[in-house]
Amino acid sequence: MTNKEYYMNLALQMAEAVMGQTSPNPVVGCVIVKNGDVVGMGVHMKAGDDHAEVNALNEAGDLANEADLYVTLEPCSHFGKTPPCADLIIAKNIRNVFIASMDPNPLVSGRGIDKLREAGIYVETGILEKEATRVNKYFFHYIKTKKPFVTLKTAVTLDGKTAAQSGDSKWITSEAARMDVHQYRHKHDAILVGINTVIRDNPHLTTRLPQGGKNPIRIILDTHLDIPLESNLLNDQEAKTIVVCGNKAVREKQERLESKKVTVKRMDHVSINIEHLLVWLGEQQITSLFVEGGSKIHGSFLESGHYQEVILYMAAKLLGDPSGLSSFSGNVKTKMSDSHQLQFTSVEMIGADIKVIATPKKNVGEENVYWNN
Repeated sequence: MTNKEYYMNLALQMAEAVMGQTSPNPVVGCVIVKNGDVVGMGVHMKAGDDHAEVNALNEAGDLANEADLYVTLEPCSHFGKTPPCADLIIAKNIRNVFIASMDPNPLVSGRGIDKLREAGIYVETGILEKEATRVNKYFFHYIKTKKPFVTLKTAVTLDGKTAAQSGDSKWITSEAARMDVHQYRHKHDAILVGINTVIRDNPHLTTRLPQGGKNPIRIILDTHLDIPLESNLLNDQEAKTIVVCGNKAVREKQERLESKKVTVKRMDHVSINIEHLLVWLGEQQITSLFVEGGSKIHGSFLESGHYQEVILYMAAKLLGDPSGLSSFSGNVKTKMSDSHQLQFTSVEMIGADIKVIATPKKNVGEENVYWNN
């Protein structure tokens, strides 16, 4: 690892530590180095707060003069909720700026770099770019598509079952794997399940980590508004809850839900169109969506092509029952060549279980798919 990579890695570690806190903004870390010493470090903590560069420059004080600045994302050059970081970097007489990744936001997108270079500052980009892109994959996808990054999560036995024939699924995986899932809940803006999960499990869909954590917005797909009014997530006030229904759902039930301070989103069709739902969620500035639904929910996202990542936890257990439930259900494929093609990006042990992360191998069709319970 070179010196540049070492300092950039420090900045990336800080950025990764606040994943889940900054939405709809990206996560950014910054390190200022002078004569081989780190004189300032900063991170963007949450939307509306000072950016990472500002915090690092404030910590460095006068030592920032003619120092080197390492930042995980291109400094902004426009006025938003805070002034442009590029202007402050110039004013503090920074000598060199090293950047991991460009900002795809059209308001920035090269303008910050141009401004720095026009001021006579040496700028170098692409240092640990792959790692920086991974840390901000939710933000990058949202900026480019105006829709949330979708993660499909499931847990299965060694013979591929997500529940016994009775529907019992507690617990397939170990406590360590379940804690890992709660880390993902903390990092995502929203979590989505179907009405069958709510009726069967009566979940809270909150983040339960030893050190605390951010509760995601809870989204329930409930075509006919069958959700029981006594459901935990309608009454615990732990997080914002959105119930999505079709256009034929009973108005009286909608009013009763809204009296509980629940948001009801009525779609334009009898069933719930996945594409239209994601567009609407993007309009609400939801940049990432963690789907923990059953096989029908997962199947709808799979068939529509609207997913960017699949996380699967596999336990060393065998049900040995061909009628046990599977993770995904959708259009029946009669040939292996018709299967959805993915590629593994990570395989690791989590406690006693195996965690596999896979992404679509190629661009999928993003067809119009409706979900109806």
